[in-house]
Amino acid sequence: MFKKILIANRGEIALRVIRTCKEMGIKTVAVYSTVDAESLHVKFADEAVCIGPPASSESYLKMSNIISAAEITNADAIHPGYGFLSENAKFSKICEEHNIKFIGASPDMIERMGDKASAKATMKKAGVPCVPGSDGILESFEQAEILANEMGFPVMLKATAGGGGKGMRAVWKKEKLRDAWDSARQEAKASFGNDSMYLEKLIEEPRHIEIQIVGDSTGKACHLSERDCSIQRRHQKLTEETPSPFMTDELRDKMGLASVKAAEFIKYEGAGTIEFLVDKHRNFYFMEMNTRIQVEHPITEQVIDFDLIREQILVAAGVPISGKNYTPKLHSIECRINAEDPYNDFRPSPGKITTLHAPGGHGVRLDTHVYSGYTIVPNYDSMIAKLITTAQTREEAINKMKRALDEFVIEGIKTTIPFHRQLMDHPDYLAGNYTTKFMESFKMEAPIEE
Repeated sequence: MFKKILIANRGEIALRVIRTCKEMGIKTVAVYSTVDAESLHVKFADEAVCIGPPASSESYLKMSNIISAAEITNADAIHPGYGFLSENAKFSKICEEHNIKFIGASPDMIERMGDKASAKATMKKAGVPCVPGSDGILESFEQAEILANEMGFPVMLKATAGGGGKGMRAVWKKEKLRDAWDSARQEAKASFGNDSMYLEKLIEEPRHIEIQIVGDSTGKACHLSERDCSIQRRHQKLTEETPSPFMTDELRDKMGLASVKAAEFIKYEGAGTIEFLVDKHRNFYFMEMNTRIQVEHPITEQVIDFDLIREQILVAAGVPISGKNYTPKLHSIECRINAEDPYNDFRPSPGKITTLHAPGGHGVRLDTHVYSGYTIVPNYDSMIAKLITTAQTREEAINKMKRALDEFVIEGIKTTIPFHRQLMDHPDYLAGNYTTKFMESFKMEAPIEE
C-alpha cells in the first residue's frame, strides 16, 4: 500500500481524497496556488507545497511543478481528482517515468478513451450500442455535409477532444451546418488546441445516464449502477440522482452489462464512467467514457455504502475488485452549489463568504471546502459545494433536499441554492419527467423581497 499520496487538485475533491487517505493510514500532500493558501485541503493535509500563481496553467496544470512537489515530499502516488490533469495522458506517462503511481487510467487508456472518435470506434468493436455517425474524425466540411444529408437532420457536431459542452453544436437545418462547423472548430481550437470534429445523429428528447464502473489489474470489471445527469445547463450538470426515475430493472441490466463488457474489452483499470444517451423508447447509445472519478460520485457511494476513492486507491495498489455488480437500495440526490447568480443568467459571483451555516441531520451529506470568511476567487470552476440527500424513496430524498436547502445559508456571495430549491418544487422534476432539454424551458421565479 502507498505510504504517501499527493493530491494534484484543489477544493472539495482534494479534501475528499485526503479524508479517505487519513482513514486508510496514508500520509497526504496538498498542492496549492498562491490564492488557495487558506483552503481547507491545505490545512488538513499532512504536508502542503505551493506550486505557483493563481493561473491554472502556472499551478494545477504545471506538470513539472507537481512532479517536483511529489519528489521533494517523497510521495509514492498521485491522485489527480477530476478536471485539471485527471485525464491527461502525458501527465500519467510522466508519473510512470518517475516511478510515481498515477491513481487513474494508464496513458494508453486515456488516449484511447479520451479521444471521442477513437472511443466510439473502440466501443463499436466491444459490441456496445453507439449513436449513428461518422467513423472517426471528419476530413472536411464536405464530408460532414454528405454524412448529415445521408443520416437526416437534426445532427450533432462534436469536437473529438471536447468536454464541458465546448466544441458542440446541434444543427437542425442543412443551411445552418456551415456556420456550426466553423464556430465549433474555432471554439475547439481555442479550448483544446485541437479542432478535429466528428458527427452524430442528434438523439431527440434524450436522458443522460451514466454507469459507474471499476476495473482491476486482472482485467475484471464490475458496475455500481447508474446516475441520471439529465438536468444540465449548457452541457454542464446541475443535479444528479440515483436510481434514475426513468430506469427499469431490464434497462439497468442491459446498460450495466454493456458497461462491464466495455471495461473488460479494453482491460480498464481504476474507477471510470461509461456515459450514455437514452432515448424516449429506452434505447441507449454510448456517448463517452470518463477515465477518472466523477463530481457526482457521492450519490453512488450513498446508495450502496461504498467508498469509491478507497476503491481507486486499492485498485491502483494492485488489490483485485470483488467483481460484484450493485443495485441501489436507497435513493440519493446531489445538488451542485455554485457561486453563481441564478437570477442573472447564472453569472459568476466570486467574493468573500461572510456567513455560512451548513445543513445537517440524518441522510444529509455536504462535500465542500468553503467556510465563513473564505474568499471565492474567480480563477477556477464556480462549484463550491455538493449537497447530497439520501433516503428510502425518491419522494423522501426530495423532501429531505428541500429541508436541507432551506437550512443552507451562504451570505456575501450569490449561489445557486435558490435555483435548486425551485427545481425541487417543479412538477416535471417531481414526476421524474425530464430530459437534457429541461433547462431550456425552466424559468426562475422572482426572489421574494425581504
